[in-house]
Amino acid sequence: MFNFIFKSLPYLRCVVVSTSTPQKLHFLQHYPLSSSSSTLESIPRTANQNSFTIDYLIKSCGITPEKALAASEYVNLETPDKPDSVLAFFSNHGFTKTQISLLIQRSPQVLSSNPQINFLPKIHFFQSKGVSTEDIAKILTALPGILERSLENHIIPSYNVLNKLLESEEKTFAAIKRYAGLLLHDLHIFMVPNIEALRELGVPESNIVALLTGHPKAIMTSTDRFKEIVEELKKMGFNPQSTKFTLAIKAMRTMGKSTWEKKVEVYKKWGLSEEEILVAFQKQPWCMTPSEDKIMGIMDFFVNTMGWESSIVVKSPWLVLLSLESRIIPRCSVYQILLSKGLLKEKISLTRMLESPESRFLKKYVQKYEEEAPELLELYEEKLNLSK
Repeated sequence: MFNFIFKSLPYLRCVVVSTSTPQKLHFLQHYPLSSSSSTLESIPRTANQNSFTIDYLIKSCGITPEKALAASEYVNLETPDKPDSVLAFFSNHGFTKTQISLLIQRSPQVLSSNPQINFLPKIHFFQSKGVSTEDIAKILTALPGILERSLENHIIPSYNVLNKLLESEEKTFAAIKRYAGLLLHDLHIFMVPNIEALRELGVPESNIVALLTGHPKAIMTSTDRFKEIVEELKKMGFNPQSTKFTLAIKAMRTMGKSTWEKKVEVYKKWGLSEEEILVAFQKQPWCMTPSEDKIMGIMDFFVNTMGWESSIVVKSPWLVLLSLESRIIPRCSVYQILLSKGLLKEKISLTRMLESPESRFLKKYVQKYEEEAPELLELYEEKLNLSK
């Protein structure tokens, strides 16, 4: 039966790997042909998109028909030999089926490459630096463009610049795992001048290292934009020697001026002044990073449902970072039940309830009152389930 199918559908040979290959690929087991045949027929194809390429992307790489159609704009396959060798290469180097599918989806042109020439030297480079097989797969899946860059002209020079700044291979790869794009850019242009600017301001080296390893993308911007952010923060009263200064850089780096102004307007709708908003930002710089919709939703809940003054956000700006559905609403529901039953004999801060770790919250505010309010756990779990 298998021989009949194999002979009848020659393009299915793409899913078979020679027995001499150390690890066989089994994508076909996870992506049945019968389920996609009708979908394939309905996909419109241009002259530049041959059916073999699309079929291969779907059946051998596990990509959906719609995404395979888009990916076929960037690769044109005529036979399964070369792409088969690419899939086998990734499989033999620790990539999972899901990672391979994502990598091909993001960079389908790798299927036309010679993996031994184009990919293996880069994997050997990472291995020589002590990077685990699992981490190599994660880095390359997140940013497969690294596979297409020159090892000698791009990857190694960028790595060397970063390693010189951090003086540690462990910290260097911590930064790369956070943002693999570091290996794709000329760091002498996009990073080094910004770090020098921080040093001139008196930012402690430990804070620069923490920013670079924890939020490297925050430093990867044009010198002009970076200086603009730094100057704005100085005008706001941030001390360059404080850790919140570097956190504020990260927060400001995630948005442009217009986005910042829109979020300020959202807070203003709840009666907060610019001075109060600035105080909140100085306390917790990330209070400006949630979306406008999320800020609006949380403020609406606290003011209109809980009856709080909007100034609560000035006192505890970290509240807008919590999940409304999976943290704020379930815990506030427990608080209201305890309050209505008169069980809060001691003065309990709701903000403290909201910031408590899950195990502590359950022990102190749910399990403690299971005799007086046995419905608490069920109510809490019900609210949690609604958030899923």
